[in-house]
Amino acid sequence: MPDSQQVASNSSSSRSASSTKPALWSSRFVFIMAAVGSAVGLGNIWKFPYITGENGGGAFVLVYLACIAIIGLPLMMSEVMLGRRGRKSPIGTMEALAAAEGRHKNWVGVGMMATLAAFLILSFYSVIAGWTMPYILSAVSGGFNDISADSSGELFGQLLASPGQLLLWHTVFMGLTVLVSAGGVRHGLERAVTKLMPALFILLLILVGYASTTGYFGEALRFLFKPDFSALTAESVLTALGHAFFTLSLASGAMMAYGAYLPQNVSIARTAVVVAVMDTGVALLAGLAIFPIVFAHGLAVSEGPGLIFVTLPVAFGQMPGSGFFATLFFVLLLFAAWTSSISMLESLVSYLNEKGVSRVKAAIGGGFAAWLVGITTLLSLNVWSDFTPLDSFARFEGKTLFDLYDYLTANIMMPLVAFLIAVFVGWKMKPEHSKAELGAWHKLWFPVVRYLTPIALLIVFAFNLR
Repeated sequence: MPDSQQVASNSSSSRSASSTKPALWSSRFVFIMAAVGSAVGLGNIWKFPYITGENGGGAFVLVYLACIAIIGLPLMMSEVMLGRRGRKSPIGTMEALAAAEGRHKNWVGVGMMATLAAFLILSFYSVIAGWTMPYILSAVSGGFNDISADSSGELFGQLLASPGQLLLWHTVFMGLTVLVSAGGVRHGLERAVTKLMPALFILLLILVGYASTTGYFGEALRFLFKPDFSALTAESVLTALGHAFFTLSLASGAMMAYGAYLPQNVSIARTAVVVAVMDTGVALLAGLAIFPIVFAHGLAVSEGPGLIFVTLPVAFGQMPGSGFFATLFFVLLLFAAWTSSISMLESLVSYLNEKGVSRVKAAIGGGFAAWLVGITTLLSLNVWSDFTPLDSFARFEGKTLFDLYDYLTANIMMPLVAFLIAVFVGWKMKPEHSKAELGAWHKLWFPVVRYLTPIALLIVFAFNLR
């Protein structure tokens, strides 16, 4: 059976369409910025703080951190390890490593499903991320000054009801994503993340600093961190388990694609721990930035887009310097979405590139295809809002195309990809090969990813399909 040198040889020989090795991140710091950028997205800004407050505060955080240890970190380490060992796109990596491990060629389907999931998510994520740009313009022009709750709701409703506006901002956002991707690893991805992520952290800290002056910072701290074990339920634990999986940008090929550019001398395990800590830290800081403002103005803590695009503009409109802080906040959202979307496109671009398509053409082609599919999402928010094609199935009754894309990727494709990755690295890959990548951490990682992680993922999968 092939040893580690043969694995590397297989990976190199199977790279027939590309005569050069993939470029590598220039440092561990750059990879961390890229991985955190992939993990930190719109969900970190609103979802994690909200579900923390609603599920026991500090008690939920403790459960969440345990879930990160059981499911998040082992999976991230697994994906980065596979990517670095294969040094190819997620599809190419799974194909090469399945052959190197003497396993069935159908394992390439894991890479295909991950890439397809990332593509579908990018198609509708771009539409949602595009909402941040007209809100930046409104903030700059003073459009939120003394805005009422009704007026804020109408503003958001008008945006969703306008296919033309949504198409414009969807196009601009996808163009920004393609622009970075076309530049390649060093001149595109690396330059973007090393500028956008520090800027994101600075913006977030400025907003937290302002929130601390509202007089409601202590209430926000209690909301997020005060342990209330009586609020913990079985569903709370499942929520923490599911969010630990989704928040780290797992099972979409992003970490595998980024792992392919990771230098060999960088510790996968230590780097994954830093990424997980930073991702969680950003989510908690976002809560400390948002909730003091919401509490100070007696506004409802609602979940989802309503908190960001309806409730917060009302709060910003009542603040001194409202235009400045509102602009900072929506620029922060744009940066978070942009760094995530870059990683979503990378799985497809890296695959096309290794098949002989130039990086620029791959980025433009992949981005254009996702843009086209995204049009069906934006139309499902207005003129196609009554088009629910799977009403004959009870589970999908009333779901628009946008709802179906979201359900398919989040509830079926990604949990399945994650489960199969855990099975592959825990049962199909030779332990000596994974040990060669993980070193001393292997002893701790291996039993967790072999037993606990697959069981946890099956629970997440069943929970999502309930």
